Amino acid sequence: MFSEFKEAFIKFITSRAVIICGVLICLASIMIYRLFSLQIINGEYYLDTFKLRIKKEKSIAATRGNIYDRNGKLLAYNELANSVTIEDVYKSGRGKNKSINATLNRLIDIIEENGDSVDQDFKIVLNENNNFEFTVEGNTLLRFLADVYGRSSINDLKYEEKTKTATEVVDDMCKSFGIGDYENPDDSSTFMPRLNYTNERALKVLNIRYNMSTNSYQKYIDTTVASDVSDQTVADVMENADTLDGVSIEESTARKYVDSVYFSQILGYTGKVSEDELYTLQQTNSNYGLNDTVGKSGIEQAMESVLQGTKGSETVYVDNTGQVIETSNYVDSVAGNDVYLTIDKDLTEACYNIIEQSLAGILVSKIQNIKTYTFTETSSSSNIVIPIYDVYFAIFDNNVVDVNHLSADDALENEKAVYNAFVTKNENVVAQIREELSEKKTSYDSLSKEYQWYMSHIAANLYSAGIIDSSKVDREDSTYIAWTNDETISLGEYIKYAIAMNWIDVSKLSIDNQYADSEEIFNQITEHIITSLADDAEFKTRLYKYLLLDGYISGSQVCDILIEQKAIHIDEEELELWQRGGESAYTFMINRISNLDITPAQLALDPCTGSMVITDVNTGDVLALVSYPGYDNNMMANGVDAEYYAKLRNDNSNPLYNYATQQKTAPGSTFKMVSSTAGLMEGVITTDSVIYCGGIFDKTDNPPRCWIYPRGHGGLNVTGGIRNSCNCFFYEVGYRLGMDGDTYSPDVGLNKLAKYADLYGLSEKSGIEIAESEPQTSDMDAVRSAIGQGTNSFTTVGLARYVTTVANSGTCYNLTLIDKTTDSNGNLLEEYSAQVRNQIDMPASYWNAIHTGMRQVVQDKAYYSNLGVAVAGKTGTAQESKSKPNHSLFVCYAPYERPEIAIATRIANGYTSSYAAQITKEALAYYFELRDEDDIISGTAQTLQDGATNAD
Repeated sequence: MFSEFKEAFIKFITSRAVIICGVLICLASIMIYRLFSLQIINGEYYLDTFKLRIKKEKSIAATRGNIYDRNGKLLAYNELANSVTIEDVYKSGRGKNKSINATLNRLIDIIEENGDSVDQDFKIVLNENNNFEFTVEGNTLLRFLADVYGRSSINDLKYEEKTKTATEVVDDMCKSFGIGDYENPDDSSTFMPRLNYTNERALKVLNIRYNMSTNSYQKYIDTTVASDVSDQTVADVMENADTLDGVSIEESTARKYVDSVYFSQILGYTGKVSEDELYTLQQTNSNYGLNDTVGKSGIEQAMESVLQGTKGSETVYVDNTGQVIETSNYVDSVAGNDVYLTIDKDLTEACYNIIEQSLAGILVSKIQNIKTYTFTETSSSSNIVIPIYDVYFAIFDNNVVDVNHLSADDALENEKAVYNAFVTKNENVVAQIREELSEKKTSYDSLSKEYQWYMSHIAANLYSAGIIDSSKVDREDSTYIAWTNDETISLGEYIKYAIAMNWIDVSKLSIDNQYADSEEIFNQITEHIITSLADDAEFKTRLYKYLLLDGYISGSQVCDILIEQKAIHIDEEELELWQRGGESAYTFMINRISNLDITPAQLALDPCTGSMVITDVNTGDVLALVSYPGYDNNMMANGVDAEYYAKLRNDNSNPLYNYATQQKTAPGSTFKMVSSTAGLMEGVITTDSVIYCGGIFDKTDNPPRCWIYPRGHGGLNVTGGIRNSCNCFFYEVGYRLGMDGDTYSPDVGLNKLAKYADLYGLSEKSGIEIAESEPQTSDMDAVRSAIGQGTNSFTTVGLARYVTTVANSGTCYNLTLIDKTTDSNGNLLEEYSAQVRNQIDMPASYWNAIHTGMRQVVQDKAYYSNLGVAVAGKTGTAQESKSKPNHSLFVCYAPYERPEIAIATRIANGYTSSYAAQITKEALAYYFELRDEDDIISGTAQTLQDGATNAD
């Protein structure tokens, strides 16, 4: 009985133990699974009725401060917007890249189908030839490459990594991120980067993948794919959320700019912080992170610490699908502070429009109904004309029309006709180039101008591609000289000689045999040339020039394409006139320029750029800083629009360049107040000294002439020297400044001129808060430097500080663009003011002599006679190239009796200083309200008086 009881008891215990053990094992398995799963996802785990909760620390971006003009008019603000983001929630393994890339391709399609664009802040872009190129250089490029190849510093980069081309970097990164496909799906060794991807699409996907990788060490950090997207994109993304793993819509703000084109160069724009910027910003504020938006240029960058604000934070718990379960520890962000500029919004816009309509007027006056114009040694820079066929070609050359649309399926009649002419021309030219290289070998000097351009272009490309290794070329070699200087041999002969001399880098060619003979190398170079021309946008665009000149495309067809592509807007009356043949192509195009249907910036013919800076002479505030042309910084902020950015980079008028702060040229005769000051203060002249001008200065070798030669000005004192802008007067001043005892020393003279240029602030940047080029005082030829030649080179804003100092008789300011800052509620935080850099302590009689001369300069200008305010100024003409129009400059202040403002104006390649003076007159009329605004800002080309024969 006991044994039976024992056996039953054992069975009972065993059965219960099995059940208990089973339960325990199941529980343990669940716990282990939960723990194991959580640890893979995140270092923390929470178990609440077995529901997975992932903890995320989320930062809350602060609203960026606004920017206003001096009168409180809004220039930059924020708008609520939606962004598309992606989070790396993909399982690790071989298929991860494929899954992410598939999602991104679907996402990009959705975004672009709705007219939105993917943010592009990569340091590689596509150029006009659809080839990859870097947007940075030097150390910035090396730092980018170090990051790409996982090096901790520039010094750790291997040589082959430092020397990679943009295409090679793209291929390496695409391979790393699996952006491409297998040439043979069954062979894992045949992966081809970018296979089945266009260059454009590969770059977009690569840009997102690269940004995701920079966030990889921070768990659950979203990467922005597209900013400020439309409601339709939001709807489409949410509708497809179940198949777009990790993709979300995030509420954010978008930076917006009012009347952006006028202020783009001053304000700059915002964008995602780069690693270089992040490192710098974190030195003073550790709260900056890789996903932050910061100022990239202009005031946005200069006042970043004021505008940025303070980020908030919150703790978010999400489930394994990314859905928010709970939030806690919420800390609100603090909005950035507001910045008020010294700039007057209305004045700036008026001056921009005055420059544009004046440039149009100059162009209209210089365009002639001829095919070509040839500059000769006897030609004058002031008499250069613009053939109407240059205008027709500019329509293609600067992408006023969309050349790619000529071959589109929906191209219209004239588009198709022009494209067919282009195709025929292209085939003929390429065949002729092949024949010239291999058979005919016509010497360069015997080629037509057209084929000289082709051969020069091809040679330049061979050098830039590294096929001809410039480091190996012997520039003293007679054959090299025969090609480059004498032009007595053909390009084919030069290439064959370069092969024989081992100047060719065969690694750049598709040659399998390392022992290839010279003929094989030459053939490969020829094939490279022909293949490259197929994708060479500059070459293909150039064909339109010769199609026009040879009559295969007419001016009328160019006008018709402008109409067909709706690149211009004309009224019905003129359209009807044109269509019935009542207007010539020349007249039609002149009307387009006159009405600003086509702007000077679009044509990019000289002159097409200009700058003007207006200051308050009593405070050093900058009231207007104008650079023409500008660009739409709304397209650059909130994620760069890649297509728009590419267009800006390829624009021949270079709108990304600030002509007021970055362009430097010789100041011409505007420098003569510096020379006057130097002469008077150094005692080489007095206010009563008389210097005789006979038209030529004969105390130095290669005697320089006065602008009035062969006539002369006769005897002049310093006031008369300024009034008449007499070169001989100031040559003599420069010569006397250089006297060391009885010997003339150019260096002595240059040092004295530099001393007084420095007192006017011309040796340093002007003090404004945005990027500016370093000025340069002349270091050669004191005689010519005294009239603003030599190597003197200054920005427009630098000249504005100089003339401000003249106007107020000696107070040199560090100019400023910042008026004050306030918090978001309008409470004053800090007032800014221009600091006095130095004082010029000079007798009143000296100042009076200079001021009187400047006043007389303006009194002698008939176009200033009825202005309504007394102005003192100085014109300047600076020659940079004999075959291009001179630069036109004018500096002034007004009113003469009690100065309020100073103005510096420069029109690059503007023919004559008289034009800059007349443009400035219109700005003065606007500022002092001397005429109706509608009369000043007409919106049409402004006719200017031709002052080519006036003093400079």
